[in-house]
Amino acid sequence: MDTMKKNSLSAGNLANNGLPNNSLENSAIEITVVIPVFNEEAVLPTLFTRLYATLDAMGRRYEIIFVDDGSKDRSAALLRQQYQLRPDTTRVVILKTNAGQHAAITAGFSYAQGACTITLDADLQNPPEEIPKLIEQWDQGHDYVGTIRESRNDSKWRHWASLLMNRLREKITNIHITDQGCMFRAYDKEIIDAILHSRETSTFIPALAYLYASNPTEIVIKHDPRNAGQSKYSLFSLIHLNFDLMTSFSVVPLQTFSFIGMGIAVISFIFVIYMLLRRLIIGPEVEGVFTLFAVVFFLIGVLLFAIGLLGEYVGRIYSQVRERPHYLVRTVLSQNDGAPEPSSQEPNLIAGSGNLNLRRSERETSK
Repeated sequence: MDTMKKNSLSAGNLANNGLPNNSLENSAIEITVVIPVFNEEAVLPTLFTRLYATLDAMGRRYEIIFVDDGSKDRSAALLRQQYQLRPDTTRVVILKTNAGQHAAITAGFSYAQGACTITLDADLQNPPEEIPKLIEQWDQGHDYVGTIRESRNDSKWRHWASLLMNRLREKITNIHITDQGCMFRAYDKEIIDAILHSRETSTFIPALAYLYASNPTEIVIKHDPRNAGQSKYSLFSLIHLNFDLMTSFSVVPLQTFSFIGMGIAVISFIFVIYMLLRRLIIGPEVEGVFTLFAVVFFLIGVLLFAIGLLGEYVGRIYSQVRERPHYLVRTVLSQNDGAPEPSSQEPNLIAGSGNLNLRRSERETSK
């Protein structure tokens, strides 16, 4: 990371007092903010006001990429209106169907041009006003800036479930993320490129980025109650996400059950020897049948759980070999004709098929 180069860019742009002018327009984009949106019409107007005010005040050239993840409400219409108001800094990627938060973020990454990319949820629980804190750490040479929520404003069950999964994940992987549930993070351009070239069909972006980072750090940020609407993550979704996290970055669960299997085999062998000696010394017995059933049912339960865990890994292999598209783009609203197009040779971007990405100009989409 060339810290001196970043600081010189920052110092030069700060003199512009956050106002759009020719010097900023002609400079390279420094900051990209990627925001996945799914049924967030109630919160988007407030998000627009706070987010653009924060970035304008920084005096650095930026772009905001909103990714509509198959919303069923008026989110896409509001994003289109915002693009028409600020086409110089706004880009909108509209997906054909709901692909999921991480797939939507990946779609945004594929269009990002900034030297630093920030991911932010649309619900305003992570205040946009905290963005300068992340950029400050990036300016200091950190290629990955994680965040820790100062005081969580989630329900108690989500707080404790997240805490438990954080601890479990730290034990079975080499991913040291204090608050894995917070998607408000900053990544250097090199990290973004590495993620886009990854061929994994399903993954957890903050953990994957951490693996690629050479100088990661974490900072504490504020966490507000949800501004409007409700969380899109159910209990089942959170469990599925954590299964993805653990099985994507570690084989420790499989190894654990291998050791459990060996331990049970040893104990069973000793138990057989014991029962054989007891039969020879005492003779036939009928007592203890129900105890034996209890032991058998317990072992069957362990076995079924192990098979299910193995199925998670096999399912990942199945998903990988199918090579189905992670997402399909319906249209892209962008004024910047020089923006990068997702490459058909990068299967993590669209579908390994460039013709599935229909890029249209604003004039075409208004017809």
